[in-house]
Amino acid sequence: MPGDTLTAHLDAFREAALSCPLPAAVEVIGEKWAFLILRGALNGLKHFEEFQAGLGIARNILSDRLGKMVAGGVLERRPDPSDRRKVIYSLTEKGQALIPLVVAMRQWGEQWGHGIPGIVLADRRDLKPIRTMQVQAHDGRPLRHGELIWIEESQAEGTSQAAE
Repeated sequence: MPGDTLTAHLDAFREAALSCPLPAAVEVIGEKWAFLILRGALNGLKHFEEFQAGLGIARNILSDRLGKMVAGGVLERRPDPSDRRKVIYSLTEKGQALIPLVVAMRQWGEQWGHGIPGIVLADRRDLKPIRTMQVQAHDGRPLRHGELIWIEESQAEGTSQAAE
């Protein structure tokens, strides 16, 4: 029956939504200041005072966001060897894994008119604009929304479980 199929589909969707990693990720990095802190770290900001001056963020908000990002494993906090009174914030491996997300969000903003005209993201080595990021299939061809589906890893061809 069509109703039973729809109910089963919605039940499966609800179950997958409850175990989806997106809400947990959003808790760590899903707000304006977190993205601007990430952007700052990518652009070489290291000290609290640099983030505060460079972002124009209130000290209490910056302290809270930095603390959450350190607790979430995105940033690490360590003493500055040249001045023990200061602390250096830097991206962890987990934080560096966010670079494609930050780039994709920026490109989305550029494409849809949410940026400053004339400012583009470029390769630091040769100052050439970077290519637009896209979702790609295993063979490199670009994929669009209608071609994507969330499935359990065990169903995915090429996973360790499927290969066994």
